[in-house]
Amino acid sequence: MTNVRYTKDHEWISVDDDVATVGITDYAQSQLGDIVFVEVPEGGKSVSKGVEAAVVESVKAASEVYAPATGTVTEGNGALGDAPDTVNTDPAGEGWFFKMTLADAAEIDGLMDQAAYDTYLKELDA
Repeated sequence: MTNVRYTKDHEWISVDDDVATVGITDYAQSQLGDIVFVEVPEGGKSVSKGVEAAVVESVKAASEVYAPATGTVTEGNGALGDAPDTVNTDPAGEGWFFKMTLADAAEIDGLMDQAAYDTYLKELDA
């Protein structure tokens, strides 16, 4: 993925040209356990940075997925409705939650890059 950034809530956002793809990290899916349901936003929905944009439910808990940036959803990953476990098996690939256009691309500059996220995870596990 190109230019991937991470939030402290374990969402990732990958920006490719004008389209941003959002999902949860491998760490997040491993903490949740077996994912049994995913609710993704529909195209056209406006989302705001730090506000709930999707829901993921596992055998352990339900959890909100927050938008890592402000913008408009262009597509929700409808395939997750029939195969929510894709988030467990491929969280950084086919298990993406939604694609969006960014209102302000500079918003993601404040998010963590891979090295900073790896350091953050080590601090959590310490």
